[in-house]
Amino acid sequence: MRLFTAIELPPHILIRLERLLVALRPEALIRWSPLDNLHITIKFIGQWPGARLTELTSCLRTVVIDAPFEIEIKGLGWFPNERAPRVLWAGVQAGDDLTELVQRTEACLEPLGIKKEDRPFSPHLTLARIKSPVPLARLRKKVADLQPAAIGTFSVPSFTLYLSEPGTNGSVYQKLQEFKLEAAIAAP
Repeated sequence: MRLFTAIELPPHILIRLERLLVALRPEALIRWSPLDNLHITIKFIGQWPGARLTELTSCLRTVVIDAPFEIEIKGLGWFPNERAPRVLWAGVQAGDDLTELVQRTEACLEPLGIKKEDRPFSPHLTLARIKSPVPLARLRKKVADLQPAAIGTFSVPSFTLYLSEPGTNGSVYQKLQEFKLEAAIAAP
């Protein structure tokens, strides 16, 4: 099983992202992310044995934050840079709560043998991937014209464990389990 944890996007954000993608897609022949695949990755777990899924979900259930927090989707950019882009992204702006969620998730998973990320956390939505050189002048102009590309804000009450399976047009993601961020109040 190939797994990752992520924050699911609410319908009102997906509708706005769909409008953005409709405006951007005609500008370049690159590999655009399907709307259904857009999410904010918290932790890529990678290959995980199905026999140990309960162990993994039990661990993730212990990851809590004091309260839901806000995320804003705003801004467009390029990884690694605009001159030689491999990814077009939408920015994810959040306070320390998102970083804390990532750190708590990594701390929870490390004893299970899942290595912590070496790179600093850079939250984003991958809108498109650029596999080979193609003309991007029109797309670059459109991206510049649409800035600051304020998509919207939403509250994050939970995160989700996803299964990633290969599909004909890229990976297909299946929700396995959702984890609330607030600790449950124990009954007396």
